[in-house]
Amino acid sequence: MPPLTGTRSFPTDFRTQDIQTNGTTLSVRVGGNGPAVVLLHGYAETGDMWAPMAVDLARDHQVIVPDLRGLGLSSKPAHGYDKKTPAADIAGVLADLGVDQIDLVAHDIGNMVAFQFAVQHPERIRRLVLIDAPIPGIGPWDDILKSPMLWHFRFGGADMERLVAGRERIYLDRFWNEFSADPARFDEEARVHYAELYALPGAMRAGFAQFAAFDQDAADNRAWLATGARLRMPVLAVGGEKSFGTTMAVVMRSAADDVRESVIPDSGHWVMEENPRATIALVRGFLADGSLDGGNPL
Repeated sequence: MPPLTGTRSFPTDFRTQDIQTNGTTLSVRVGGNGPAVVLLHGYAETGDMWAPMAVDLARDHQVIVPDLRGLGLSSKPAHGYDKKTPAADIAGVLADLGVDQIDLVAHDIGNMVAFQFAVQHPERIRRLVLIDAPIPGIGPWDDILKSPMLWHFRFGGADMERLVAGRERIYLDRFWNEFSADPARFDEEARVHYAELYALPGAMRAGFAQFAAFDQDAADNRAWLATGARLRMPVLAVGGEKSFGTTMAVVMRSAADDVRESVIPDSGHWVMEENPRATIALVRGFLADGSLDGGNPL
């Protein structure tokens, strides 16, 4: 594995392009050759979080890394933050790139988008990796909502936008500090980088809208589950040791038949900042042959 520098910069052999899809425009990084893998980021980060993993996987994969609707350098429409909609955005990106089947790797809010993509297009996913965030309406969702750590799920609206305007870094520091095993591992370079992106016009509104849509997401997911449907592709459910841990697998076993579980040791929620080597090794092994050579397999 090449050395990890901690930078969020993609190498020059990755191209960045704007792709119009589903009524919006996504900023998408593409590099490498081989079977396609899509990496979906979460809140308080952008597709830049995946740079070290993208570099590694691009040795033998075509790696596709979008900024989700409303975040990073993607457009920031007023609507469409229920997770069905960005899942359709991703389908449009793949159509533009001429990609049919993919491996799908996601973290945080990206998990929720990836889940809906898997619901809508199960035949297109070879393997699915979901890292350290629950799925609305699936498994112990109602119990998870009771955690006082998750007060931000209900934080949003015009007044909240006014409260954080010009103070984006302060608001985001709360996530990076409280959800880390060691906040120092979410370094200053990363904090400055993401705070600047979330200070772009419309970005905080779009971020709040991701959470405001959770009730709709839960209803959509429960309606799908009520039909008796299940995910059939191999699923790797990953938790940070100091975060979701094995709960990630509990969530996914409520909706999927073939669930492997693993824990990233010595890490909180921000696995690509806190323990990127273990995370990359784990994902690479699972995508290659279903093995759990990285992290702490259980």
